[in-house]
Amino acid sequence: MKRAWAFLRRFASHPGALAGLIILLILLGAAIFAPSLAPFDPADNDAGPQLSAPDATYWFGVDLHGRDIFSRVLWGGRYSLAVGVATICLALVFGSGVGIFLGFIGGKIDAIGSRAIDVLLGFPAVVLAILVVVVLGVGLINVAIAVALAQVPRFARVVRSDVLVVKQLPFIEAAHSLGAGSARIMLRHLLPNIVPTLVVLGTLNLGEAILQTATLSFLGLGAQPPTSEWGAMLNDGRDYMRYAPWMMLFPGLALFLASMSVNLIGDRLSQLLDPRSLRR
Repeated sequence: MKRAWAFLRRFASHPGALAGLIILLILLGAAIFAPSLAPFDPADNDAGPQLSAPDATYWFGVDLHGRDIFSRVLWGGRYSLAVGVATICLALVFGSGVGIFLGFIGGKIDAIGSRAIDVLLGFPAVVLAILVVVVLGVGLINVAIAVALAQVPRFARVVRSDVLVVKQLPFIEAAHSLGAGSARIMLRHLLPNIVPTLVVLGTLNLGEAILQTATLSFLGLGAQPPTSEWGAMLNDGRDYMRYAPWMMLFPGLALFLASMSVNLIGDRLSQLLDPRSLRR
């Protein structure tokens, strides 16, 4: 308990990390309580006059279809944040599994797997995600799968590097000497020792996953109308940027705050969980 409190104090001592945590909690709270906080139905086409500017009634203005943008931004967080978290969880499971397996097995399998990872890392993650969506079809679920698969090579590469270091430690040799099987060593000995790396890696990549999800929705491959997802809202407002900039301003601001907050948190966690850091 004392160590946990000490960790929290060190985390909170960094102004940027504390600000990022507060912003992220506000966004999460707004998304969770969107049904209670939203003044209008996000899909209601008669919420207000079309393309009305922000005022006391419509805080973020009204879009082309007469829908309240403030309500849609609140509900959009439920999709954008949830899909981003789901994407990172999938990438962590598959990426860490591949990385642990390759790093522990070694030999030709590791060499072949590492070269395959290098090839995949040569492609931008968004391009890989688009290819997967083209195969699976459009939709938020397929976008989450696509972005997760595009993130797997990066996770696998980092985890493999950590495993190559950890498996040389004496307690791994002791586990071999006691007759522990490969699966037991990977799950009970290697995995717990790379958890800090997974936490940092997941946090640092969460912002990118949210942006990639929004990018695919912006391109029309993710959320479909009338779903109020931030990337889809940006796509709706791009043709009216000169006449109704609020259609893109507020969902874009929400994306910026979400990405910035998790990056600030991830940066601080990378300092606190890295034993070689001098800034612990």
